[in-house]
Amino acid sequence: MIAGGGTAGLALALALGERGHRVRVLERGETPPDGPVSKSAELWRRPAVPQAAHDHVLNALGVRTLRRHAPEVLTALLEDGARLLDLRTAAPGDVDDADLVTLFCRRSVLDLVLHRCASALPSVTISHGTVVTGLLLDTDRATGVTTDSGETLAADLVVDASGRRCASRTWLAAAGVPAGKDLTGASHLRAFGRFYRVREPGGSPPGPLNRGNAAGGIWGHYSAVAHPADNDVFAITLGTLPGDHATTALRDPGVFTAVCGISPHLLPWVDENAVEPMGPVRVIGMPPNLLRGNSPLMGLLRVGDAACVTDPMFGRGLSLALTHAFQLAVLIDRHPSAAAGLGRAAAGLTDELLRPWYEQGVHDSWARVERWRAATGAPPASRRPPMPPVPPDLWAAAIEATATDPVVWRGVTRAQTSLTTPARLFADEHFPSRVRQAPADPAPPPETTPPTRTELLETITATVRKGG
Repeated sequence: MIAGGGTAGLALALALGERGHRVRVLERGETPPDGPVSKSAELWRRPAVPQAAHDHVLNALGVRTLRRHAPEVLTALLEDGARLLDLRTAAPGDVDDADLVTLFCRRSVLDLVLHRCASALPSVTISHGTVVTGLLLDTDRATGVTTDSGETLAADLVVDASGRRCASRTWLAAAGVPAGKDLTGASHLRAFGRFYRVREPGGSPPGPLNRGNAAGGIWGHYSAVAHPADNDVFAITLGTLPGDHATTALRDPGVFTAVCGISPHLLPWVDENAVEPMGPVRVIGMPPNLLRGNSPLMGLLRVGDAACVTDPMFGRGLSLALTHAFQLAVLIDRHPSAAAGLGRAAAGLTDELLRPWYEQGVHDSWARVERWRAATGAPPASRRPPMPPVPPDLWAAAIEATATDPVVWRGVTRAQTSLTTPARLFADEHFPSRVRQAPADPAPPPETTPPTRTELLETITATVRKGG
């Protein structure tokens, strides 16, 4: 029994169904509409998943996971307008690493294809409009769930795929069972996002990609990044501090466009002659980094965001959720669902796959927040910085060395696309030496200067006065 039909829940259902397990997914939202994937994805109403209407990235880890575990999903996505990007085209030399590929695809399109692939399996049932309200228990193990319609549904294994709200904590509290200790680290991020479509079907992107799979940047007091998606669609997301009231006007389309226009690399992406908006500017407060405590009950597991949430700015969450789901399916296939060994194996997977990225996210979020708060004149958010997985000066040197050394470029790019963590990358004793010995870039690209805080606010104010 899987409680939740988002990315992780659907991926787990697909993986288990293909292994012959009988799976039932209980999803509170409505059934997606029929028809062509791209159009149906736009019509799919998902008020319980507000983040689905915002930009998502499937990085190299996510693509590798689909290639290995669900090639039929990747094939269907490509047939429905998603596109692969080989990152090696930006390397400073030859790089032999076929995993360095990312996917241009909207979250809604990915979820719809997962839904159709999973529901096509004879052993998988997806029940929409159903909310899990509690657990059925037998001493120290879960034996099923109760629903909002009063049903009691028995199951050999219950998986919480409810997303970052982690509904199993509420179920456990109602049953008087301690839920376990969570770890958390603030992300302090507010995102303003808008989708666009290129006016010329099948045309080139409006502008070059200066960040591998994206255009724009993360600067000293805000971020502005464009990500291409499927079917000539792309998204632009502006990030600010949630308490930065001076930037709240970014929710206005005219202000949003004006700030994109003064942000390096983004002006061609808002050229009204080349692109058209697909909807309003949507605003969302981003969740903190979270690592949930392991389930205290046999027969109850967590997957995806119900197990771990990482700062959305760094584009790891979707790929981690997919990877966690498919790897968890392997463990479920190996262990009897009622055995304590499955819980221990799931906890080991959390420590190996999710914990390093939680810790990386906590540090990366803290570093960004401190820079942005200083730029706004606010006091530091925290007086005790988290320990950086890699010394900042060494990481900065590695970024600089990517311009000339293909080995360093490969390592850094693998870390940036979640194939390895920075800590694991630098654990190789040869890699730091390679970074230090990399030659300087003889012709560094001209620097692009983002607007100062004053210039940003002046642009916002002037656009508001003109009525957007």
